[in-house]
Amino acid sequence: METAKYNLQGKTVVITGSARGIGFAIAEAFAAQNAHVVIVDLARESVDKAVQSLTGKGYSASGQVGDVTSGEVMEALFAAVVAECGGIDCLVNNAGITRDNLLLRMKQEEWDLVIRINLSGTFVCTQKVFRHMMKARGGSIINIASVIGIMGNAGQANYAASKGGIIAFTKSCAKEFASRGVRVNAIAPGFIETEMTATLPEEVVASYAKAIPLQKMGTPADVARLCLFLAADDSAYITGQTIAIDGGLTMH
Repeated sequence: METAKYNLQGKTVVITGSARGIGFAIAEAFAAQNAHVVIVDLARESVDKAVQSLTGKGYSASGQVGDVTSGEVMEALFAAVVAECGGIDCLVNNAGITRDNLLLRMKQEEWDLVIRINLSGTFVCTQKVFRHMMKARGGSIINIASVIGIMGNAGQANYAASKGGIIAFTKSCAKEFASRGVRVNAIAPGFIETEMTATLPEEVVASYAKAIPLQKMGTPADVARLCLFLAADDSAYITGQTIAIDGGLTMH
């Protein structure tokens, strides 16, 4: 399916957790629309590989290594991007992990780690980037939540709490930031084809698909296209929203 064209020439987009997976698909989509993409991840080797993959196709990209849970690190990272690029037009808070376990068996470390990276990491990055966006009086922040944050899931209490928290956090930020021209929205992906789901048995994938009205999983490209829309001026009157991209799984 051909991606719609957006006017992102000269825009700088920072994407956390983007060295691979859905984050990299988002980065590639922005780069293909002529935005300058900043890959942010934990390992220098992974960041460099992702950047090389994009620049090798003639795209504009650079990389930064950073822990999204560290306010000091992320403050310096965003300052470096602004110094290099002149500003930040869009932040995609994509970094996240899972540590699944039934609640009675869940270790507190499993709870704390997921909340710290998924929810606190989103808080840290949003707070630090907003200082730059408020001065520019414009910008778009896109938080990657999950349908699990909407409907919950057995064995994922920590992940559901973190993603549900992101949805509520998005609404609060949208209300605080609107007067400065900064929009904040969330995307809640459903079952998306990734490296992890590729290893699932066919019958498991088929059982997931049966629960989805569109009878199929989504792709990282589906999520990336929605990010493009929420970053572009085409969505200038949309803020504080959580858009589920789930084939109808959580429709109300």
